[in-house]
Amino acid sequence: MERWVALDVGETLIDETRIWSIWADVLGIPRLTFMAGLGATLATGGDFRDVFSRFGADDWRGRLAEVEATYGGFQESDLYPDARRSVEALCQDGYRVALLANQPARRTPELRALGFAPDVMAMSDEIGVAKPDPAFFARALDLMGEPQPGQVAYVGDRLDNDVMPAARAGMRAVWLRRGPWGLIGDPSNADAPAAARLVVDSLDELVRRIGEVWD
Repeated sequence: MERWVALDVGETLIDETRIWSIWADVLGIPRLTFMAGLGATLATGGDFRDVFSRFGADDWRGRLAEVEATYGGFQESDLYPDARRSVEALCQDGYRVALLANQPARRTPELRALGFAPDVMAMSDEIGVAKPDPAFFARALDLMGEPQPGQVAYVGDRLDNDVMPAARAGMRAVWLRRGPWGLIGDPSNADAPAAARLVVDSLDELVRRIGEVWD
């Protein structure tokens, strides 16, 4: 049977440092201070959007267009160094590959412009549902041609959005420990790492150890 590797995007393929830095600049908050606030928010189990309230920026949604205009979409410099080569290596090793994530629909053509051409690619805005909703993972399986969930390894940095819901959907969850969500512990998710079939610190390591997922 065909085996699939489905990957998240933010902090899996894309380093989100630049977008968070732009948010700090637009809101007039020193970057280091803003990043510290984001870390504190995540460490206490808050949603990342709560960081705006921490700094009194409850009107942040009104700044989205300004931030996006400054950001200009995904760029080559935003890719983690191992992103492209790891996706290519997985394809060369015979895996079907999907890129499925919580992102605006415009990120799909941006990723294609960066050279990504997986078997399946769709963002939550295109799917019409976002993680961790079980419907996201059901729709993902539909897009992949309805493989058995156990034939799909879902790779992501977040325990709450990626590892736990993928495991509940019957997929083989892989926890990529990088970026804020991968490295800052949420006390409410103390048991979540046990849901992961494999824990890796890079996509290069994922390529080397992907066989362990199916053991």
